[in-house]
Formats: sequence, C-alpha cells, structure tokens
Amino acid sequence: MQGQENLNPDPSSGAGQGNPPLSAAQRSNLLPLTAAGYAWWRARSLRALGADFSLEREAALFRALCRPLPGQDWLDVGTSAGFYAGVLARQGCRVLAVDLSAPMLREGAKREPDARIDWAQLNMERSDLPPASFDGVTVGATLNETRGPADLLRECARVLRPGGQLWLMYLRRTGGPLQAVLGHPAAGGLNFPDPAWVGRCLPGLTRTDGLGVGAVQFERYVKSA
Repeated sequence: MQGQENLNPDPSSGAGQGNPPLSAAQRSNLLPLTAAGYAWWRARSLRALGADFSLEREAALFRALCRPLPGQDWLDVGTSAGFYAGVLARQGCRVLAVDLSAPMLREGAKREPDARIDWAQLNMERSDLPPASFDGVTVGATLNETRGPADLLRECARVLRPGGQLWLMYLRRTGGPLQAVLGHPAAGGLNFPDPAWVGRCLPGLTRTDGLGVGAVQFERYVKSA
C-alpha cells in the first residue's frame, strides 16, 4: 500500500490506552467484508437516502465550490474507499487519506493507486497531526459515524492552515423515527448533527456554502486568515 502507516497515538485504533472509544458503526468498518462492499454502497447511498445525487455530481459540486489546486496539501478524513482522495489527487493535490480501519485503507489504495496519496491509520477524534498543516480537509459522512463529532470537527479545524477550507458531507438531523433507531448504540450509534450545531463547533471558521439534498448536507467552511 502506498505510504501506509499508523498515526494513532497508541497502536490500537480505538478504545483503550487513552484512545477514544468506537461507535458500533465504526467497529463495523473494521471488518474486511464491510470494506469490500463499501465502494458499491457509497455509489448508491445518497439515492438510497432520498437524495438523487450521483458520485459524479458530488465530485463536480466539490470541485466547483472548493477549487482544489495542484500542489496543495489536503487531508481526507475517514477516507473509506478513497472517493475524495481520488478526486483530489486527480486535481494534482497531495493527499493524506486517513481512516481508523486498515481494511478500508487497503481497499482505498487498491481503488486509487496514485502516488500523490498517502494512506494512514488514524482516528481523527484525537490526532497528533501538526497544527495548520493542510490547505484543505474533506469529511465525507464520517461525521455521522464518529463517537465524538465535536472532537472530530475541532481536530479538522486545528490542522487547517489560515485561509484553508473544510468540506463536509453528512446526514443532518431530521427528527425522523429511523434516525432515532440508528442513533441507539446497539443499532450503530450514529449521530445526525444539525447544521447550526456544526457551525457552533467551528468558531474560527466561516460557512461560505451550504446545500441540502434530502437529508444530505454539503457544506464548505473557510478558516479565518
């Protein structure tokens, strides 16, 4: 795997030894079977969730709003099968693609074999990445699965350079019964943030763009220069 390493403060990717505990959804992503089928699900997930939005349209929206430039340094948080990492590498960016699941990283590296992407095992709820080290950060749906969404957002903001941009894709809170079920720890422990709450977790950043498609939320934030 190109550039694979483990960036966790402790070798284990999860609970214990001071690391954040994992949600049930995060633990399921550690399974090779989940990783093998993730790209198939990702390509169909937004339609399944009520948003008629293909991966091609999602990539086009991201490129139009964020305009990543060749030579920039980007961090792809919860890269899974490497969708955003691949989009960024094809724009000429250097990418650090991180995920807490080694099987997901192997799947991503297989699908996006680009030398501009480094793959690393890391839980972004707590990281030792240097501050102000990236021009941009992408987070695609990981915000829903993480055990500590506020911690993840804080870390994303911390590693951004002044003027850097944060791109989020997540399922926002609707108050529906299905979200209530999926939020139960035994059913996945998913969380569904409200966009206003997300903004309050990013005090040093300004939201420049926001688009809701069904329950899916796309947002771009810029860190104060």
